[in-house]
Amino acid sequence: MKKITIIGLGYVGLPLAVAFGKKYKTVGYDINKLRVEQLKDGLDITMESSKKKIFSSTNLILSSNEIDIKDSDFFIVTVPTPINLNKTPDLSYLESASKLVGRNLKKTSIVIFESTVFPGATEDICAPLIEKESGFKLNKDFFLGYSPERINPGDKKRKLENIIKIVSGSNKITLKKVSKLYSEIINAGVYEAESIRVAEAAKVIENTQRDINIALMNELSLIFSKMNINTEEVLKAAGTKWNFLPFKPGLVGGHCIGVDPYYLTFKAKEVGYNPKLILAGRRVNDSMGIEIVNQSINLLTTKFELNNESLNALVMGFTFKENCPDIRDTRVSDTALELDKKGFNVDVYDPWVNRSNFTSRYAYNLIDSPQNDKYSIVIVAVGHEIFKELGIKKIKKYAKKQSVIFDVKNIFKSSEVDLSL
Repeated sequence: MKKITIIGLGYVGLPLAVAFGKKYKTVGYDINKLRVEQLKDGLDITMESSKKKIFSSTNLILSSNEIDIKDSDFFIVTVPTPINLNKTPDLSYLESASKLVGRNLKKTSIVIFESTVFPGATEDICAPLIEKESGFKLNKDFFLGYSPERINPGDKKRKLENIIKIVSGSNKITLKKVSKLYSEIINAGVYEAESIRVAEAAKVIENTQRDINIALMNELSLIFSKMNINTEEVLKAAGTKWNFLPFKPGLVGGHCIGVDPYYLTFKAKEVGYNPKLILAGRRVNDSMGIEIVNQSINLLTTKFELNNESLNALVMGFTFKENCPDIRDTRVSDTALELDKKGFNVDVYDPWVNRSNFTSRYAYNLIDSPQNDKYSIVIVAVGHEIFKELGIKKIKKYAKKQSVIFDVKNIFKSSEVDLSL
């Protein structure tokens, strides 16, 4: 029986480990011992895999012990690839994982990377590290594959098994082996890319395309707000044309859309091209959290005399997207921090957020439930279903008589709120 090791048990790695563990001897490895112990008890704090699913994977071993991953036929690396403060790729996790694999490699092993990277990273950065640690040579003693992850956190319809999987290999034989492996668990089928670089590039442009389109919608929203035109109504009207793309304005965060474009622009600069459009889109999207605050305060001070009173603000939703607990790289934090800088006492209300992930580094409070008649500004920042069910009437009770309600995600009628994107 094949032995498969998954390196990293987050949003991407755990579903893979569970799926492969139903068919092959599989080791799910993570350096986070607490994460491993929780998963052994069937607890997945990402809420992507249920206790039933984890326990149904009868061939799965969960471990933080390096000895358990030795002599695997396949290593699949699913570690994070974030960015540094200067917006350049942070490859430290990827490099550590490559060294880990290199220490435990056997001859003929295939190492597959799923982490989002710039074109060339797998072969130019990961492969040499594996060779150095193992003493083996690529395409002689071991082989490489790249199959970019396409997990959509919180999406109950598009799960691992029904999303087409791009696969690639360091040679044709490896490509066929990687393709066959994933075909065992992917019902939607696989797409065999021409090369590892093509697969890497395909992944990094998926989210870059979305980022630029959302940036256009955000810029249009800023323009239309100055014209007193409702952006949502404009998009509805324009959407009646068959080829108009249905993107909407909003906060762009998370560990994919707000990060991946910087991997591409980093590599573009390295090869001598200065990207303009991609970085312009990033600037627009990164500015939206502050723009929301500025619009809210401008309307509040235009409508009411505040008399230098102590002001309270409520931010509803803190995760980077609706109906998931993930707060990594959330841009809602920009909004909350800006309100704090403007002198507001800021409460954050998000039933999806695990309090243990919400640490004291934030200059605002995570509350269990909002108070009635307390807030001068209420910003509905994330479109959680629970907020839709709560309803605008209940949300308005949180606000004072002299207040502004900003519906960032347009989950309520524009006539029911003061502002929306």
